[in-house]
Amino acid sequence: MKSGAHLAPGGGTSPYRFREPNYQSYRSPYGPQYKVGAHMGIMNRTSLQAWGTMGIGFGAVAGIFALFFFDGVPKVRKDILQKIPIIGDFYVHEVPPEDNPF
Repeated sequence: MKSGAHLAPGGGTSPYRFREPNYQSYRSPYGPQYKVGAHMGIMNRTSLQAWGTMGIGFGAVAGIFALFFFDGVPKVRKDILQKIPIIGDFYVHEVPPEDNPF
């Protein structure tokens, strides 16, 4: 027994001995042979896949929304939206010379 093992966590004495934390729980050779699956915190492979799929979906929708929300910004229109093959011609903005104040 280590010195101080008979003391309770609050500093007083305890009527029982504390167990050392290095023990293993008993596994019967006749019981089910289970294994703990791979996990990260509370997320296992199945829940991580479900949350990842949902996160990718929300991210894609948010990105598409941001592109079309900022389509009036000339830099976004010129650098991104005009380079999309099918709808790029829609975003070509040419001002007629008679409407140009400069």
